[in-house]
Amino acid sequence: MPADPSVYSALANALRERLAAVADRDHYQRDPAGHLERLQTISATIGTLQAQLPAGADPRLAHFLERCSYDKALAFLEALPQSPAAKQKAQTA
Repeated sequence: MPADPSVYSALANALRERLAAVADRDHYQRDPAGHLERLQTISATIGTLQAQLPAGADPRLAHFLERCSYDKALAFLEALPQSPAAKQKAQTA
């Protein structure tokens, strides 16, 4: 884990938000343009957080993010022992 785990936690939250947005079919049917804007905003946030990862970040995580494998990136973050993302997942389960 890096010295500042908040980037990892924020990244996991953004990835969860993206999954929720993709699954929100009601929003898509009601307002396709708004749904797309929401996805674009979340994607920009993910990109910003990705750029804040330390140079020593696990290469698997970098690989998942570079290839937009966001489900895998989230699963990776949630599997890290003692990570804020893992603790949050445990609290919501």
